[in-house]
Amino acid sequence: MTSPTTSPAAPARTVPTREDRRARLGVALLFFTNGALIANLLPRYPAIKDGLELSNADFGLAVAAMPVGALVAGLGAGWLIRRLRSSRVAVVGTVVTGVAVLLAGIAPVGGLLAAGFLLAGALDAIVDVSQNSHGLRVQYRYRRSILNSFHAVWSIGAVLGGLMGGAAAGLGIPIVWHLGASALICAVVALVAYPLLLAGPESAEGPSETADAAVLPGDDVTAGAGAAAAPVATDSPDGGAQEARAGSATGAGSVDDATRASSARDGHRVSPGFVAKWGVLLALVVIASSGAVVEDAGSTWAALYLGSLGAGVTVAALGFVSLQGAQFVGRLLGDGMVDRFGQKAVARAGGVFVAVGMGIALAFPSVIGTILGFAAAGFGVATLIPAAMHAADNLPGFRAGTGLTLVSWLLRLGFLASPPVVGFVADSAGLRYGLLLVPVVGVAVVLLAGVLEGRRARGAAPRGS
Repeated sequence: MTSPTTSPAAPARTVPTREDRRARLGVALLFFTNGALIANLLPRYPAIKDGLELSNADFGLAVAAMPVGALVAGLGAGWLIRRLRSSRVAVVGTVVTGVAVLLAGIAPVGGLLAAGFLLAGALDAIVDVSQNSHGLRVQYRYRRSILNSFHAVWSIGAVLGGLMGGAAAGLGIPIVWHLGASALICAVVALVAYPLLLAGPESAEGPSETADAAVLPGDDVTAGAGAAAAPVATDSPDGGAQEARAGSATGAGSVDDATRASSARDGHRVSPGFVAKWGVLLALVVIASSGAVVEDAGSTWAALYLGSLGAGVTVAALGFVSLQGAQFVGRLLGDGMVDRFGQKAVARAGGVFVAVGMGIALAFPSVIGTILGFAAAGFGVATLIPAAMHAADNLPGFRAGTGLTLVSWLLRLGFLASPPVVGFVADSAGLRYGLLLVPVVGVAVVLLAGVLEGRRARGAAPRGS
């Protein structure tokens, strides 16, 4: 397949083909199932916790097994994708994830609950990387940003899954039947998506990955002949062919625009120093993990906290649903907002939404106020994880795909640390105080958003496209 990389002789294709549109639909279906599967389990958390007679701390530790599984398995996703293709890994992983969620839901003791969460988290991480990998392949073919739209579809799946779980809990449907039906539906959708996905190996969307393989911290690499005329595409382990990072250093530690432009004209790629490179990567991990902390607050603790305020099981499910619903709206608007204002401004505004929205909700606790607070937090973090992934995938000084893989893997630390931290604080001072972690991470996003990309010049192509 001819690479669609821009060159004077071969202008970039701007109109997606029928194959591209089918692939986009297929990836969207996978994101939908990924959002719906675990979301179905969340409204059953109060019943599971009470049924197993777990304290807040014990339940938080059991839930933390899910990101532990994700951390253990996450780095293996690239190996699986390179050998089996992202499409196959995502579809098979989705089917098996449904079974793992069912096993967690029917666990008879706390230890088996943690084991079920561990397995579900491991599989979810593999599916997450593979579906984002295939989404980046499709985005490369579209030549414009569409990644936020996939995450918006994930939010639709999460909302519908949460509503389905809340309805099942309210109607008293046994967990085994409820989660069994959820697993079956999502498996069918994933199998329907498979023939729509892009065929061929992950390298089909670009030339070999050797162009960026030798970049080391502090190196100044000279591209081959003709580099000044056309960006060099490299194929990442995550399936997205990326342009050579001639001007893609982001935020702190990056060279200025004039230097980047001059380097691009001269056929050079500027690689940042060791401290700057890893400092920016760390900041991106914190930003992505902040999104994870807010999502975990809605998934793990929203129903429990609303229950402590007197909400019934069906209303208590609305905390998570409102967060995911607002996050969906934010992601639906995300590509347009980022194109107009830049990732940096959008992220800072989002951090303000998180800090102020949940801060007010916790300062003046009520059922309605808490639901609105979770909604504000969900809207605020809508673009954080896609923004951090995009910036990491374009960060110079790393082999192609390495930045994306590291951020995708390390953001799981937010999911890992959040449940036990909130749980321990909740047992000692109350869940209301444990949830103060949410506005705190909102402030962190405001402070660190400078590492993200600012507003692009009118008509400029999106980075990484």
